[in-house]
Amino acid sequence: MIINSGTIIISTPLLDDTDFEKAIVFIAEYNEKGALGFIINHPFPRKLNELVEFNYARPYPLFNGGPVEKQRLFFLHRRRDVIENGTLVKNNLYMGGDFKKAVDCINNNAISQNDIKLFIGYCGWDAGELEAEIEEGSWMHLPDDIETVFTYSTENLWDVMYTYAS
Repeated sequence: MIINSGTIIISTPLLDDTDFEKAIVFIAEYNEKGALGFIINHPFPRKLNELVEFNYARPYPLFNGGPVEKQRLFFLHRRRDVIENGTLVKNNLYMGGDFKKAVDCINNNAISQNDIKLFIGYCGWDAGELEAEIEEGSWMHLPDDIETVFTYSTENLWDVMYTYAS
């Protein structure tokens, strides 16, 4: 399997009882140093407005992006027209950018859940680690469909996608 920015992987049952149990991960950055991604199907138990520094924000879903840097927020979006300074991942999908503007857009309903996804933490692998985990059978590749990233009905997403990938 070839991995690059925009690749979507799904955990196998080998990763039960870990942070990656029933996880679907979008790889947002891949280079010679390793990979960075976000779990796109594990909702975080609190909303954006429940975080002290964002108590002025409207309730907006957060996702548990991964076990690294759990004290930071990250985001993916496809609205470069209103959120500047994001890094192009693939096609019209960007990572990061002007977070203040993103929150303003969320608060003003100028951007929808189909266009932005917020994460607490991320997944990270050093060079060769993700490839080794794929080789041992911990991950399988899913079609690189950006719509999967913005699917908010996550309740049975892993079950459906795992059946599809198997």
